[in-house]
Amino acid sequence: MAILDVIEFLDPTGRQLVHRVPEGGSGEFRLGSQLVVRESQTAVFFRDGKALDLFGPGRHTLSTANIPLLANLISIPFGGKSPFRAEVYFVNMADLLDMKWGTMEPVTFRDSEFGMVRLRAFGAYAMNVADPQLFVNKVVGTQGLYETGQIEDYLRTIIVSRFNDLMGQTMKTLLDLPQYYNELGTGLKTAVADDFGNLGLNLKALYVTAITPPEEVQKRIDERTGMGVVGNMQQYMQYQAAQAVGNLGKGDGEGGGDVAGAAGAGLGLGAGMGMGAGMAQIIAQGMQGSGAAGAPQAADPVQSLKQLKQMLDDGLITNDIYEAKRAEILSKM
Repeated sequence: MAILDVIEFLDPTGRQLVHRVPEGGSGEFRLGSQLVVRESQTAVFFRDGKALDLFGPGRHTLSTANIPLLANLISIPFGGKSPFRAEVYFVNMADLLDMKWGTMEPVTFRDSEFGMVRLRAFGAYAMNVADPQLFVNKVVGTQGLYETGQIEDYLRTIIVSRFNDLMGQTMKTLLDLPQYYNELGTGLKTAVADDFGNLGLNLKALYVTAITPPEEVQKRIDERTGMGVVGNMQQYMQYQAAQAVGNLGKGDGEGGGDVAGAAGAGLGLGAGMGMGAGMAQIIAQGMQGSGAAGAPQAADPVQSLKQLKQMLDDGLITNDIYEAKRAEILSKM
């Protein structure tokens, strides 16, 4: 059985914030035990429940009440356990540059364009431990958090809480948010800095990388954008008709290009005239209601449907236009 202990911790990932030795409970380190602290680490030595000293990189000799050779004798009245307990916390002092934060669930905000919207936000931040003893006392001792994932979740909660407050004060419409990401990040960093400082942490940078609505809200925005692109529906239908006429007027083949072109032009002109008359009639029929007494009555809807189908077969209108007008005519039958 070893008389003295060698206490050290090697983190191959470089991302573990704090590690306690022993991992569970407290230890019985003997007087003269060797503490090895690596670069970018600081060790906080606890004895009898109090943080007594900080140790930087290097080898250190611990002073405890557990005297070698007598430790077993001392522990007999206490059920084989020494009453002189101690722990060592290894704290990672390196800069952590790629920490993530984000909202777990969408948060509802007032929006000047959409009334109410639910938004999710994501970002990154960089930090380091500025005061290892305060960090161990506040986070490990008070919160009981040891695992890096637990500590990150706790810090994420702080950031999201401050973000919600900031957004509630500055939010106007989500359409303008992307141009304010830098300002939001700066404001959020200022709001969170004191919270991190109270935990012994130094917040070096904080960024807002995305603020997005849920999928269903994005669909509504896409629909609204599409309507804005289409603009005037009548002009859109005229554009579609002109495209169809242009296609009919194209000639192909060798040796008869002029004739084909002339014929195609005539066909296109005739089709365009026919289509214009037919479309005008169908649109007029669709817009006519039952009307007042003595008003002109709508033409035969069956005939209108046949004309509409013929225009679709001739490639004069798109399937979307066909379906829309067909539904409109059927609804008035």
